[in-house]
Amino acid sequence: MREFQKLDQFRVPPGFRGRGAVVVLLWQLVQSTLFALSPQPFFAWRRFLLRLFGAKIGRKVLLRPTVRVTYPWKIRIGDFSWIGDHVELYSLDHISIGSHSVISQRSYLCTGSHDMDDISFSYVTAPIVVDDQVWIASDVFVAPGVRVGRGAVVGARSTVFKDICPEAIAVGEPARVVRNRRGFDGDKLRNAI
Repeated sequence: MREFQKLDQFRVPPGFRGRGAVVVLLWQLVQSTLFALSPQPFFAWRRFLLRLFGAKIGRKVLLRPTVRVTYPWKIRIGDFSWIGDHVELYSLDHISIGSHSVISQRSYLCTGSHDMDDISFSYVTAPIVVDDQVWIASDVFVAPGVRVGRGAVVGARSTVFKDICPEAIAVGEPARVVRNRRGFDGDKLRNAI
């Protein structure tokens, strides 16, 4: 019988996490206590904790206490952005979120997966970029390597496996551009689909 994966052969590549095991463990402890148990309006406190662990967090970023960040040192969030309840920033690779952007509740930005053709089930990662003034609505999945262009909107419960062009509104599974954010622009839409 053919074998497809042998998980006993899986290894985390040296330096993959970007910090040593002690720092990773310390972040996990801080996130599950000081971060997660902080009162709702303590946005400055949560920004401070993320910065303490190497995240680049802009001015007045609002992060809810239920946000989960795998490796904060691989995160950049621009000024005045909002990260909603139960958002998962699965930062095996870098995640960059621009200024004035919203990542709504229960969305999942996933920078990593596994190579299904490798018997050792090795990691496959790629960064995610969310440009300025983007709105990722509730319960959206964003796959590794995706860029969501400036001013774009991704509708609730969508799955994003390909780049979304600037100012587009995309919805569905997989997400497809349905119109331009500022109204209908036929040429721009035809080029984006």
